[in-house]
Amino acid sequence: DIDDVGHRYHLELVLEDILDKDSTVNCTAEVLYHLGNKNIAPDVQFTIEGELKNTDEADNIFYNRIKSLEKELVAENIPDSHGNVSPEMEPIRLLAWVASGYVIWQNSTENTKFQLAQIKHVKQVKRSDEYLEFDYIVLLHEMVSQEIIPWQMTVLWHPQHGVQVTQDSRHPKHA
Repeated sequence: DIDDVGHRYHLELVLEDILDKDSTVNCTAEVLYHLGNKNIAPDVQFTIEGELKNTDEADNIFYNRIKSLEKELVAENIPDSHGNVSPEMEPIRLLAWVASGYVIWQNSTENTKFQLAQIKHVKQVKRSDEYLEFDYIVLLHEMVSQEIIPWQMTVLWHPQHGVQVTQDSRHPKHA
């Protein structure tokens, strides 16, 4: 406890490469949740010992495949109701996973535990520059309350510049 500031946590964890389960690195982090104002994202400072697998080749293959499509990509329900993700949609899921990580961080409190459950809808947005843009509606599972929360995210991505969430908003729950 830090008086009049918040609660600081020291974490030691092992990060597993999502594409290569045998590849891991150690990570330490300090997370500070601020008192009172729930609109402030937690402060996170971290160090990683080692490197995860380089994804440049896979990133470039995905980028070139999407850039070469004649019509903008549109997809729904990733994974499907049986938990399956087609190989061509796996990069779309991974991109949503990274982007939702940002949204989760920005909207987390000590009393929440969000997890990406599903991409309800994704639509590629036509752009005149080199970036790929996707408009996602994702379902975030809030593990503590067991709520499923629809969330809109606009995501920009380029293999050399990384992922950027340019807009996000929580949607009302569906009846």
